[in-house]
Amino acid sequence: MFFSSVFVSFRKPSSLFREFPRNSKFEFPAVFLFTFRAILKEPISTKFDHFLRLKFPDSVAVRPQNKRHAMKVKVISRNPDNYVRETKKDIHRVFRNYDAAQHPFEGAREYVRALNATKLERVFAKPFVGNLDGHKDGISALAKHPKSLSILLSGSYDGEVKLWNVPAQECMQSVLCHSGYVRGITFSNDGSRFFTIGDDKAIKMWDSGIADSEEDQHEPLNTILGKTVVTSISHNYEEPFFATAGESCHIWEETRNAPIKTLQWGVDTLYDIKYNPVETSLMAACCSDRGIIFYDQREIKPLRKIVMTLRPNQLAWNPMQAYYFTVASEDYNLYTFDTRRLQNPLKIHGGHVSAVTCVDYAPTGREFVSGSYDKTIRLFDAHKANSREIYHTKRMQHVTCVGWSLDNKYVYSGSDEMNVRLWKARAAEKLGALQPREKQAFKYNEALKEKYAAHPQIRRIAQHRQVPKMVYKEREKLQTVKQKIKRKEDNVRKNSKPGKVPYVAESKKKVLREES
Repeated sequence: MFFSSVFVSFRKPSSLFREFPRNSKFEFPAVFLFTFRAILKEPISTKFDHFLRLKFPDSVAVRPQNKRHAMKVKVISRNPDNYVRETKKDIHRVFRNYDAAQHPFEGAREYVRALNATKLERVFAKPFVGNLDGHKDGISALAKHPKSLSILLSGSYDGEVKLWNVPAQECMQSVLCHSGYVRGITFSNDGSRFFTIGDDKAIKMWDSGIADSEEDQHEPLNTILGKTVVTSISHNYEEPFFATAGESCHIWEETRNAPIKTLQWGVDTLYDIKYNPVETSLMAACCSDRGIIFYDQREIKPLRKIVMTLRPNQLAWNPMQAYYFTVASEDYNLYTFDTRRLQNPLKIHGGHVSAVTCVDYAPTGREFVSGSYDKTIRLFDAHKANSREIYHTKRMQHVTCVGWSLDNKYVYSGSDEMNVRLWKARAAEKLGALQPREKQAFKYNEALKEKYAAHPQIRRIAQHRQVPKMVYKEREKLQTVKQKIKRKEDNVRKNSKPGKVPYVAESKKKVLREES
């Protein structure tokens, strides 16, 4: 960039235009260029002189008549090679001055952008993707394929099991597996087979591929008849073993019709059992006596047991941290435990207004999803007490089973009204391919929302959710009950001898005892 100096006369400006009619009208650039060309003694450069001749071929240069009244004008000349793209596929060059003094109110501008990003997130929060319908009774169990993202299994109260193509939202195969309630479904570690259990006391092994004919479709690979009802099943993540829960815990090998090991503690019934995905020989089971029992399939007896205040319905292991697991309880809460210290839970997750029936972890181990008898689904951060999202629809009834997809993008739910629903794990996330500029904009907005998350207005907008009226009213009742209990404890403490009524943390009230 350089500057050239020329002399311009302002003594008699009308003399510069004397060759034009008085009523002539020119656009500003044309008048300026002609005037500029007319008052120059010599051309600035050959290129500029050639440009003026092309633009104004009939113009005649008129020299200023008086040189006493002259001033210096600086003309900016730019080289297009420094700022013009060579092709339309190149990115635009952006010139920035990073001097903070040249950019005042940076914090205020960022705050407005964060506020707008938060509002737009709530505007575009449409989590429901679709539903998989076709069952003739309520959904009782779900199972994710360990190798394929597009395959999902669902079982219902009438004994029917369906194999779904999730992206196409269509049923690929339907089999009547049991004569009653389907209690559980699980895939083998390689995904080539799946196992089902039901109220007919049968354990059946099926091929997970699409059958060539209807006759092959209804024939299991193997059937094991048990002596008692089996309530839950879980497959080892690395070896061809699976465990069943009922009156006791049985360890099975896929090729045998009798259990290779039986582990008993002495309780009536085990409701749910899960293998640890990291320490693959460890298991945990929920009991009817409000207990949680820990097993190791390499041992000959159970390891430990804890007893809680109310019955746990289901548990899920953290897939990234082998020591952590989360329990869905009858007291409307979920509890995250560390197996190295079972005296009290690490975190109590609240929000539901009825019994929590199911729970499942995201593949990252940082989040989990829970379903409840209050007809809602909640998504939690693993280290936070309150849910970050609540999903519900008008038609959805009691949620019986949930699952988090292995690509960390979707959430599955099954409920009493015979539908399997598909939700987005991020309610405002845009589905499909994103342009690079879109990705950059989303990352920038997320950084702004995280930076200003503690500001009152942004926090209020980000946390606000529309909930059903029933949930809203029940939440008010629960809050009233908690305040009443707290007020009563405070009154007893005020009217008692100092130290007689100690303060007890809420987490220490949930575990009654630990046995080994």
